[in-house]
Amino acid sequence: MIAKLESKWESTYEGYFERDFARQGSVKQIAERLQEVQEQTNISPAVIWMMPADDFLELILVTPKKQFVIKKLPGANRARLTKRISQLEEAIGDRNSLRYYPPARLIYDWIFKPLDPYLAAENIDTLLLCTGPKLRSLPFAALHDGEKFVVEKYNLALIPAFTLTDTSYQPPSERQVLAMGTSKFVDLPALPGVEIELNTIVPKLWRGRKITDQDFTVANLLNTHQREGFEIIHIASHSEFNSGTPEDSFIQFSDRRLSLAQINELDLELPPVDLLVLSACQTAIGDEDAEYGFAGLAMQAGVKSAVASLWLIDDAGTVVLMSDFYQQLLSTSIKSAALRQAQVNLLHQKVFIQEAKIQGLNVEVDLANLSLEQQKQDFSHPYYWAGFTLIGNPW
Repeated sequence: MIAKLESKWESTYEGYFERDFARQGSVKQIAERLQEVQEQTNISPAVIWMMPADDFLELILVTPKKQFVIKKLPGANRARLTKRISQLEEAIGDRNSLRYYPPARLIYDWIFKPLDPYLAAENIDTLLLCTGPKLRSLPFAALHDGEKFVVEKYNLALIPAFTLTDTSYQPPSERQVLAMGTSKFVDLPALPGVEIELNTIVPKLWRGRKITDQDFTVANLLNTHQREGFEIIHIASHSEFNSGTPEDSFIQFSDRRLSLAQINELDLELPPVDLLVLSACQTAIGDEDAEYGFAGLAMQAGVKSAVASLWLIDDAGTVVLMSDFYQQLLSTSIKSAALRQAQVNLLHQKVFIQEAKIQGLNVEVDLANLSLEQQKQDFSHPYYWAGFTLIGNPW
């Protein structure tokens, strides 16, 4: 069953990216790999496959102790699921409303509630989510069980297929960040928070190199990384996952657009990049082509993990969340745990803006050049944090 699903999705991503990614994996091999990670990291991971069909939603769970669970839910067929996901995504965009709650609760009951007893039995805290069409752009962090959001319960990672994900674990080392971006564009909206964002990451929080504005070019990224080697690359610029082929999705550099089809030309595998972050990203929600590009980002870029957003977040919200994400990364090697904690800190208002400064950080970040309206926002709403998604290796 799993081998069939994995093979199907391998072929789908290979067709979309026009590349050969094929690997092999069985339930036994996957469970053994999860057990190895558990021993190496002290987290408890599990994999959930989700495949919507015309008559039901199929869920498959594999855990480190070799639990193998299959559930078929007739009430959550493709049409009903697609309708509720659309309602959730539309409602989250209204940051002054709680309209997102009913669909967030219903979708939770369909996807997670049937598996809750099995996850609880092994104290699972990290979920690798391998999903079918229409589910790859679902903000899983915003689903709700009636008491808590999913992000309050689990570290989350979206994967194209388990066999297409580099699940190796690298113990913490002296990592550095290459932080790049620009706030000014010719034919795209300005991103006034980019300068603050980059200055906070490097040098306030992390050691590394910062490249901005006219120097933010594809060639400079390639040459700087090849010369110095960075474990983390942060790009603060417009990125879009669009309908069509990988040529239609892109990252905007100061000199040109780099398409998703071209991103593997950056040679981010040599030296290897552990994490690629695209902080000003948007995805054509519900479009299958855009979903393939989003869920396959880490695989296509040749990096272990990527962080990107499903929708373009307000500039101030992005600065706050990204600042805390990088602060969390200093104290944990588990990338999905760092993102989860930053999201939870926004949800519970432990990190916020007051008196033109980000409160809750260990460094001072001055936001005086952001508008007063931006500074007064309440970042606890899922609009500000639920769109950020870790793709690929969660640890």
